[in-house]
Amino acid sequence: MRFVVATHNPGKLREIRRLLTGVPAEVLSAGDLGAPPVVEDGATFEANARKKAEEISRATGLPALADDSGLEVDALGGAPGVLSARFAGEGATDAMNNARLLERLRGHPAPWPARYRVVVALAVPGKPTVVVEGAAEGEIVATPRGSGGFGYDPHFLDPALGRTFAELAPDEKDARSHRGKALRAIRPAIEALVR
Repeated sequence: MRFVVATHNPGKLREIRRLLTGVPAEVLSAGDLGAPPVVEDGATFEANARKKAEEISRATGLPALADDSGLEVDALGGAPGVLSARFAGEGATDAMNNARLLERLRGHPAPWPARYRVVVALAVPGKPTVVVEGAAEGEIVATPRGSGGFGYDPHFLDPALGRTFAELAPDEKDARSHRGKALRAIRPAIEALVR
């Protein structure tokens, strides 16, 4: 069995493949199949996740898994939210987005409570799309810490551990992250495809 992950983000693809270890299926990326990126123009994480999964499934004829995720910072009214990957503009790097985040937080008193939120969608030809959500609570720190992860991870502190997501080993991050929680929730639907 083969299914496709509707992403061109290598960090996200690595995490998803790691979290699906043991599923007896070949996990391909949209890029592996030459599928173009899907325009994320939805107003919500769910709208974008559904659109990506359904478009890539239609384009490839395979089951497709997609997520849309982002950082929500209370002091910024939930921003960057669905604009997390392009907070500093189209084509922004992680460093540019993190710099923009800290610039916007200047003048807001710390601590800065925040959460990572994700919606994961599984589209299978001829079946209703399955959707799950996951969230991880934390706070933003001004000084980046750690070299793992991607995106906002060096600035996202897990208060229970006292470390940023970029300081966590992959298995520690998977156990606590928004994406880990959501993929554990959707895994039975994926495994049902290969029975």
